[in-house]
Amino acid sequence: MTGEEIAGPAGPKVLRMLYFVGAGFLSVAAINKWLELERKALLQKPEENQLPDNSAKAVQKAID
Repeated sequence: MTGEEIAGPAGPKVLRMLYFVGAGFLSVAAINKWLELERKALLQKPEENQLPDNSAKAVQKAID
């Protein structure tokens, strides 16, 4: 026993390789999409933080 795989038709091995490559491609695409969504969420947070500042300035102007 040398631990080698018995050689068979190449078809199943190629098919397994295509599945593996396809799964890797989908994983990378999903990770990139997730990072893009996280980046967009971080960019939108400062806009939400500006609303109280603007309303505080409006109240200050009304008091003056």
